[in-house]
Amino acid sequence: MTTKSATRHVGEWGQRTVAPGEAADVTLEVSTSYSGAPIEIPVHVWRGERPGPAVFITGAVHGDEINGTGVIRQLILERPFDLEAGTLVLVPVVNILAFDRLSRYSPDRRDLNRSFPGKKTGSLTSRLARVIHDEIVARCDYGIDLHTAATRRTNYPNVRVNMKRDATARLSALFAPELVLSGTGPAGSLRRVASKAGCPTLILEAGEVWKVEPAVVEYSIRGIRNVLIGLDMLTGEPHVPAYSIVVDETKWMRAQAGGFLQFHAHPGDLLKKGDRIATNTSLVGRELSVVNAPADAILVGITTMPAVSPGDVICNLAFPSDEAYRGMEQAIERLAADSLLSRLHDDLATNVLVSDIPAQQ
Repeated sequence: MTTKSATRHVGEWGQRTVAPGEAADVTLEVSTSYSGAPIEIPVHVWRGERPGPAVFITGAVHGDEINGTGVIRQLILERPFDLEAGTLVLVPVVNILAFDRLSRYSPDRRDLNRSFPGKKTGSLTSRLARVIHDEIVARCDYGIDLHTAATRRTNYPNVRVNMKRDATARLSALFAPELVLSGTGPAGSLRRVASKAGCPTLILEAGEVWKVEPAVVEYSIRGIRNVLIGLDMLTGEPHVPAYSIVVDETKWMRAQAGGFLQFHAHPGDLLKKGDRIATNTSLVGRELSVVNAPADAILVGITTMPAVSPGDVICNLAFPSDEAYRGMEQAIERLAADSLLSRLHDDLATNVLVSDIPAQQ
């Protein structure tokens, strides 16, 4: 297999050369500060002994989504596997400008994940996007971009990828997630632009902002290891998921009235049509409205802010086929209480109170 690293040496970073079998910290200069000092992104380059694909793994494209930063730090510090072939380009924080402010957006108030491939003479965010595109994406053959839900929300782990493209569908299959949300991705997003440029890329959405959640880290590393085994960069047996569902249709459920939410389901739960997801009450507990599942669905994400105004997001639902729903139902019944999926089910609801009131009313 011909890889990009064969034409543009992924081991060469400025004056620094990372030889096969070595690992090194390098930097990319992305801008300058008000004082004229360089602003740099730290990158860790890890090379196997044998030739092979180059894979980038990125975190914090949104500066407050740091679960991915924790995942990449774990890869660097603990070396959970022995890289035998190819190259990993590990970027713990892509949007260093936003990260330094613990913000989702860049200082110019633009969204980096809507700005790719960027321009060398564009806005600050556009220039950052161009550096990442030219110095990371253009050197690599595959990409894994780690995200979380937006502020005051949490997501059950799901991979987002265009399943209509063979290369990205294959990458998703290698990662082996339980839940895949298929789509092209927003215009200007890293995964859409990278995939179009010949670097098949997927997004993992899991957890919430400003946290490094242990179960999310474990889930992410498991999927990354699966990909590297599938690309012949590691030796080993890949993890086989308990179930695997691809969903094309999702829906945001929004508050119809202001009030205080009481949830009746956890992220990752299966819902039957009509199941009660949340009850919206007054501050003294008087029921104002109820959010019910409009069809059989998976609860992909929920708000972690119980106080809502009309129009605020309450949850995100994915609608699988009847066959997929039944398969997932059977697989969940067989899960051990201490399995990773079971732990995620509980851990991702630690910031909300889930009532014992049955979901079916």
